[in-house]
Amino acid sequence: MITRARAEAVLTETGWLSHQPASVQSEVLRRSILVFFAGGEAIYRFGDDPGGIFGLVAGTLSVNTSPREHAPQLIHVGAIGSWTGEGGFIVREPRRIELRALVDTWMMHLPLDQMEQMALADPSVVRNFASILMLSAETLMHVIHDLQKPVAACRIASVLVRAAGPLARAIPLTQSEIGLMANASRKQVNAALRRFSEAGWVKADYRSVTILDSDQLRRFSNSEV
Repeated sequence: MITRARAEAVLTETGWLSHQPASVQSEVLRRSILVFFAGGEAIYRFGDDPGGIFGLVAGTLSVNTSPREHAPQLIHVGAIGSWTGEGGFIVREPRRIELRALVDTWMMHLPLDQMEQMALADPSVVRNFASILMLSAETLMHVIHDLQKPVAACRIASVLVRAAGPLARAIPLTQSEIGLMANASRKQVNAALRRFSEAGWVKADYRSVTILDSDQLRRFSNSEV
């Protein structure tokens, strides 16, 4: 169970909201709703009507997307403090990603009408919301960069570092899901996790990986081994 006070503390300590002016932070939190999603539940789906933004307080999210003519696939795992859903506010078009809780998850939700009221009261707040889009673009650049690494083990390490985020937490992903995100076979993922476990960087279970040394894992992901 996450208290409202704890949720607000998390979101003002890390991620998009932590970098906004105090006036924007207070308005976002005043107008937001703390919501719970059970593991496996969709927060929203590809093609859903435009809606507001969501900030991750606790738990783990899968981010799934693809070109319109293909079924959405797992490309990223949301980090604590990250916000998403800004596209509906900026362009008023249907959702272009699917967001799903991998485990029991708590999020702060700022509804679309509340975003619009904030923008009417102070048009400059549009820039604050648009900065979420820039953070999302930066994440996508990392995804593309990581997929261009020629060594499978480095791609796998990069996926684990991104999925864990700054908190170096347990990641509830199967080897198949890690392989999908890293463009690697299950055999390659198994070998890499065994190597990382022997080095003391991770602890790998059947359906999760716990990061024990994110610094070493990050250094390896950027190497050319």
